[in-house]
Amino acid sequence: MIILGIDPGYAIVGYGVIEKTATNKLKVIDYGAINTPKDEDFPVRLAMIQDGMKALISKFKPDAIAVEELFFNQNITTGIAVAEARGVILCTAIQYVPKLFEFTPVQIKQSITGYGKAEKKQVQYMTKSILNLKETPKPDDAADALAVALCLAQTNTKLINSEITIYTNNNLKKNDISTLLKRKNKL
Repeated sequence: MIILGIDPGYAIVGYGVIEKTATNKLKVIDYGAINTPKDEDFPVRLAMIQDGMKALISKFKPDAIAVEELFFNQNITTGIAVAEARGVILCTAIQYVPKLFEFTPVQIKQSITGYGKAEKKQVQYMTKSILNLKETPKPDDAADALAVALCLAQTNTKLINSEITIYTNNNLKKNDISTLLKRKNKL
């Protein structure tokens, strides 16, 4: 199974692609970032993110996509822009890969380190260790995206292998493909 993990942003969208074999071995395929220039108009940046997502999906043909949910800090203006970028990411993902999962930062930290309030460096260290990497991936957004993918890889296999799955904050909703296609065709 190929899993694409995404760390959302509008300046930098981190991505990490891993493979989970039938024997539960994990292998890093690729990681990196979709970068958008800060001097570009925001709608153009969103279009660049969409194009980048389409290119990643086309290149790696993931069986499932995992996206980190937002965590708001003090700056609500930045949070809104990231939320808009995340919306583009989710919409693009579900159009091409019907297995879409979302995890909170606490869920990711718990999955990777065993402690939901772990520090970023602890998560990066464990991600590097679990995936047998020589160095911590750079940029940090790519390391975070690998952790998101790893979180899904360590999730219940029955959940991942269900027909059409949208997993959000511990709520599981199953839809058959015809329902999703009907919704898509009405747009």
